[in-house]
Amino acid sequence: MENPRFLSLEDVAEELNVNMPLARALVQNGELRAIKVGGRGIWRVERSALEEYIQRMYVQTRETIGLDAEQGAEEHA
Repeated sequence: MENPRFLSLEDVAEELNVNMPLARALVQNGELRAIKVGGRGIWRVERSALEEYIQRMYVQTRETIGLDAEQGAEEHA
């Protein structure tokens, strides 16, 4: 399947270029929506949820950068 609906945590880690413990932490702390599948509780992340997470991080980063720029301008005034 070329573009599966659900991704494993390994796939998520690869897409985000992060290590597995970080990918697992994002899911377990609720930052990245996921479901547990089967009796062993294997995590799966819907591709759309990963894209939503990425978009939220872009917004958060812009806001952080904007806030930092405003603080820097106030310090120099």
